[in-house]
Amino acid sequence: MPLLIRNGRLVDPSQNLDRITDLLISDGVISAIGNALDFPTDTEVFDATGLVIAPGFIDIHVHLREPGFTSKETVATGTLAAARGGFTGVCCMANTSPVNDSPLVTRFILDRVRESAAVRVYPIGAITKGLEGQVMAEIGGMVEAGVVAISDDGHSVSNAQLMRRAMEYAADFGIPVVDHCENKELAAGGVINEGYYSTLLGLRGMTRAAEEVDVARDIVLAELTGAHVHIAHLSTAGSLKLVRRAQAEELNVTCEVTPHHLALTEDLTEGYNPNAKMNPPLRTQADVDALLEGIADGTIGAIATDHAPHTGLEKDQVLPHSPFGIIGLESAVSLMLDRLHRTNAVSLPRIVELFSTGPAKLFNLPGGTLKIGAPADITVLDVEKTVSVDVSGWASKSRNSPFDKWELRGAPVAVFIDGKEVKTA
Repeated sequence: MPLLIRNGRLVDPSQNLDRITDLLISDGVISAIGNALDFPTDTEVFDATGLVIAPGFIDIHVHLREPGFTSKETVATGTLAAARGGFTGVCCMANTSPVNDSPLVTRFILDRVRESAAVRVYPIGAITKGLEGQVMAEIGGMVEAGVVAISDDGHSVSNAQLMRRAMEYAADFGIPVVDHCENKELAAGGVINEGYYSTLLGLRGMTRAAEEVDVARDIVLAELTGAHVHIAHLSTAGSLKLVRRAQAEELNVTCEVTPHHLALTEDLTEGYNPNAKMNPPLRTQADVDALLEGIADGTIGAIATDHAPHTGLEKDQVLPHSPFGIIGLESAVSLMLDRLHRTNAVSLPRIVELFSTGPAKLFNLPGGTLKIGAPADITVLDVEKTVSVDVSGWASKSRNSPFDKWELRGAPVAVFIDGKEVKTA
């Protein structure tokens, strides 16, 4: 059945569109944009008065935990959480059990996606076998099976020669290398950001240099190989400066930031809160300010959640022993509408770009646009809606969020995939 989305504010950075108009969907694709459109009599109508219509949001950094860690999350629960959070697609990281380091595991994940996913899922394969940093994974076979990028996320690849070869392979296959930049020796044993609070709390700190040294190395290797290198969850002003310089030199180096690194600082660790423990760690206000500049000047290409679910038994330990990571799929969009759009005056088109057009372009994914003929993947937003974060009612299996009970203004209210509304109740 055709679908007419009527009288919404259509925001599509891919076409420089920002206006009140109607959108007609036929056979799962965008068929017309404009006012007073002609449409069949059996067309379903969605009244979007007062709402924002955007290309479907894509989260390029998610841990779905399946196979192997289904007590934390599954394809079914993680993608339902994504749909509730306003996302029509996610990229899932390779640190599963077994690791997604072969075509066999890639195909297993995609089989689970076909069986149970609420949104589109794009697997990311490992750079090295077992994420051990020793032997290159089966990159070509995984690409053929369906991976859209490679990453040892959660682990840095310390062997520069191996990383170089992986970049060369990735360049040949036209996929990005996504790196978790963390020099193991510099970061060893670190729990939170190295600085005032690590000293105050008596915890071993993680120096910002641990991230920046690897970012610098990856930029050198990107220039050597011509590969597309994407820096995951960039968190420091120094890292951003390096990426900005690389982009000025027209190297194919991009980066993402997380909502928590934009909204939180290291002072959240003062009460030894395990939900303040993540990797990279929360940084200083100066780092947050630098990231906001990177949002404004275009250096940052995407906002990604790094959704990292853990069981309560794991996460509710004293901070030094609690695992790194928080969940974010169901809070990210509201958090950014509230903190970026309202508090820091980031324009709505720029926020849409960071969640949709940007991620699709970075990883060569379908979507990210509402052009005629494009898949009708759509995120609908109510920028005036007030929400109270309540993790107890979330679709995710996990509850490890520092945003519980926050009051936020702005929220996703519907998502469509191929023109069909995703049911999230």
